[in-house]
Amino acid sequence: MTARTEAIAATRTEHLRQRIRRHPLSAFFVLAYSISWFAWAGAYLGLGMVGVVIGGFGPAVAAWIVTRQSDASVRAWAEQIVHWRVKPRFYLYALGLPALLWAAMNVVLAILGQDVDMSLVGERLPAYLGALVFVSILGGGFEEPGWRGFALPRLEHRYNTPLRATLVLALLWGLWHLPLYGLGFIGPMLYVFFYTYLYNKTGSVLLCILLHGSFTAALDTLILATDSFTVDLVIFGTLVAATLVLIVATRGRLGYAGGGNHTEPIQADLRLARVGSASR
Repeated sequence: MTARTEAIAATRTEHLRQRIRRHPLSAFFVLAYSISWFAWAGAYLGLGMVGVVIGGFGPAVAAWIVTRQSDASVRAWAEQIVHWRVKPRFYLYALGLPALLWAAMNVVLAILGQDVDMSLVGERLPAYLGALVFVSILGGGFEEPGWRGFALPRLEHRYNTPLRATLVLALLWGLWHLPLYGLGFIGPMLYVFFYTYLYNKTGSVLLCILLHGSFTAALDTLILATDSFTVDLVIFGTLVAATLVLIVATRGRLGYAGGGNHTEPIQADLRLARVGSASR
């Protein structure tokens, strides 16, 4: 490589870095989609489950790259992933809320005359715990350092409206699942309000990872009736009703305190924006 070629490459690299610094959210979403969809394409072409698992880390890798390239604090971002010192009730929320919602679904199904087999509870408990552990470690839980640990606080700062920020993230998070679920990507969108509340109240990505594992495990194992359109309708209706209860109970704030509990990860974004404005 000649000196001229090296200089051109260095200039292009610096230009790209400046674009990332000026537009960290856009850069994050582009990278998250690109990394994950590339890995999932590999899954279809022969990597199988390995490609699916690798793709699940796309948002976290994207968040790390953008944080590092924009001179924000990688340490502050990463500390959220191991932030475990929160009030016990939030562990109960993360681990118990999905099970409670799915218990309610089974009650509704029984009222509607569906054959709900309670004897399946003991039989499916090992599968539930196995899914919870697997998803929390490998099977999707580590999306959370990207979606909640990076994107959510920046969207909330941009809009200063947690409902609007959550709706935007719901759409982008849901569409990200398109190669895996097809039109079933609507499913994950229904969970997003519960994640927003938990993150806003705790600033803990770790708790969001546990909630992710709990939701997936509940969906996979805790419906005790044969799958049908009625079952799908009850799942959808229960999640919508629970979401509305959460929104009303928090007066639309979803635990948001104006950025008070997780502002550090976005401080570099704000400094860079001011510098960029001053330089134009």
